[in-house]
Amino acid sequence: MSDLADALAAVRARIERAERAAGRDPGSVRLLAVSKTWPAADVAALAALGQREFAENKVKELVAKAEELAHLDLRWHLVGQLQRNKAPAVVGLGAVVQSVDRVSLVERLAGVAERADVVTEVYVQVDLGGPEGRTAARGGVAPEHVVELADAVAAQPALQLRGLMAVAPREGAPGPAFEQLAGLAARVRADHPGAVELSAGMSADLEEAVAAGATVVRVGTALFGDRALASGAGP
Repeated sequence: MSDLADALAAVRARIERAERAAGRDPGSVRLLAVSKTWPAADVAALAALGQREFAENKVKELVAKAEELAHLDLRWHLVGQLQRNKAPAVVGLGAVVQSVDRVSLVERLAGVAERADVVTEVYVQVDLGGPEGRTAARGGVAPEHVVELADAVAAQPALQLRGLMAVAPREGAPGPAFEQLAGLAARVRADHPGAVELSAGMSADLEEAVAAGATVVRVGTALFGDRALASGAGP
């Protein structure tokens, strides 16, 4: 618990410094703890320290942890790619889907949410590419199709468009990619004023993301540690 408390305090301090450096209001950036591969006990421990929002990459892990920790009333996000056949599980949890990257998924989520009589919050995931080119493994819609996909989400009454999400390219400085993302977000907000969220930045580059206007940073390693240790792949 003491290690988690120290890590949480350190990450929060980084966010606060980044907000000040960018001339932004304190508290304008939310921390999303990415707990993939880490046990539910660690999530519960971090929740006891005041962290309320958590993210998973895989639906199976998301469902398992959300059900085990239902008594804690946490807010769950899916940040990994979502297969259409797993949409009912995610919608049923009331999770936020940050990885919407194609019209067929929009239609599937909308249909499931409508039948469940709920509204599912979603982000459009953007593929920022990079020197290595488009990265299908990371998912995301090409920048030139972001506005079109955002319009498709907004047209569905059972979905609520919250904003955009992206991962910085594996190579090169993240700043320019995040600036491109911020420009796309501004275009989307021009037509959809409620799409105020910008989910960008992780353990290694959250400062650059905050400088570009991120409202949500997704942090895993800086909170929980090396995932190789959690999975048993390392010492």
